[in-house]
Amino acid sequence: MSARPKGSPRTAHLPIIQISAAAMSPDDHAEGLRRGADAYLDQPIDPGELLATVTATLRYARARQRAERLAQRLIALNRATLDVYSAVGFHSFASAATGGAAAVLAGAASAVFLSPHAQAVHSMVDGPESTVRTHPASAGLPDQLAGRCLNEETGVAVVRLPAGQWRALLPADHLHGEVALAVARTKRGRPPVCLAVPAAALHGADDEQLFQQLANSSALALEALRTYNEEHALGLALQRSFLPKEMPTVPGVELAFRYLPASEHAEIGGDFYEAVQTVNGLLLAIGDVVGHSLTAAAVMGEVRHALRAYAIEGHPPHHVLQRLETLLHQSQPGVTVTLCLALITPDRRLHIANAGHIPPLVIDPWEGPRFHHPHGPLLGLGLPHPPPTVLPAPPGTRLLMVTDGLVEVRTTNLDTSLAELRAAVADGPAGLESMCDQLLARFGQNKDDDIALITALFP
Repeated sequence: MSARPKGSPRTAHLPIIQISAAAMSPDDHAEGLRRGADAYLDQPIDPGELLATVTATLRYARARQRAERLAQRLIALNRATLDVYSAVGFHSFASAATGGAAAVLAGAASAVFLSPHAQAVHSMVDGPESTVRTHPASAGLPDQLAGRCLNEETGVAVVRLPAGQWRALLPADHLHGEVALAVARTKRGRPPVCLAVPAAALHGADDEQLFQQLANSSALALEALRTYNEEHALGLALQRSFLPKEMPTVPGVELAFRYLPASEHAEIGGDFYEAVQTVNGLLLAIGDVVGHSLTAAAVMGEVRHALRAYAIEGHPPHHVLQRLETLLHQSQPGVTVTLCLALITPDRRLHIANAGHIPPLVIDPWEGPRFHHPHGPLLGLGLPHPPPTVLPAPPGTRLLMVTDGLVEVRTTNLDTSLAELRAAVADGPAGLESMCDQLLARFGQNKDDDIALITALFP
């Protein structure tokens, strides 16, 4: 009999005491318990024994329900913690933190925090499966909420606020009645993270601890996100400070260039470009320090400045590469760099020396675009670099040099991407600025790597 109610989700939680005046053997007891009974009594029943059995069965059922609910909420807390640490921006963080509170405590939730860009954010969700709504908030709201329990201290605290106090602080919030507020701060001077749920959602000390843990995890995750954004902004500033602000003006040559940093959440890269007027002609350079980090950006600056110095001294392209090889061996052992140099001489010739970089595209006015494939080894391997290849540059010739961020796609063979680039140039506009814009629009969207390109036209 007990198997039937235990098999239904609607009644499975109900405790069952099986009583029988006929089936009283040990085997009968075992069979009844196997079928789902929580206790088994024989008739005639002693009233005291019945009362004690009912009390014990209810106590066990309540304990089991608490344990099951706690286990479910621990699973929800684990998922919410993973989500807040996986957030890559304040919108995804707001969804993870607010939605996590709703999932852990099975109800509506709100959150207030400062985004990594110092914007106050108020997010709300009606339940575990609902969509999180995010709105701007007053800049001082997080500190006002922290003043209710944590003040300027670090750590995490939970306080219950009457409906009137909560409504005075957040008139537009959707939580009604008494509110449980968790405030967490990881470092002194940093803004807090505030989570709020209806006070009735906290059924005891276990729920309060889960709420505290989620608030603390959210504060740590947001601090990591904020630190990453600060480091990323610093890296971008450092990277851009190493790049030339404008191209030189050279009679007989038109130039255009573009530089596009990777997406906001990608690591700092080492792409660079340069144009230097030398005694031998105009030297164009484009390269990439292998790897993504602040170190790569710093090495990029070192290589670019050394390249400029060697070029101004009048060294031919392959000698510039050899000197950079020596510099890397002494100052940055283990670092490799791809670099393509193109010297444009007054007699309208191109001297191309390529150290393992994406081949430059030479657009002949009669034969169309073709890649210049001969190249030597990467810089940093300690290998010799061959002399440059010399090509004529009749009037109308264009030169395109790019970094791999423009054409490299993880799911596509590089040769296929290069063929698409060549076709786009062949069918695209002849003007350098228009060509740059078209290439970035077609190949440069949502890339995980920096993009640099430099173009030249010989009228």
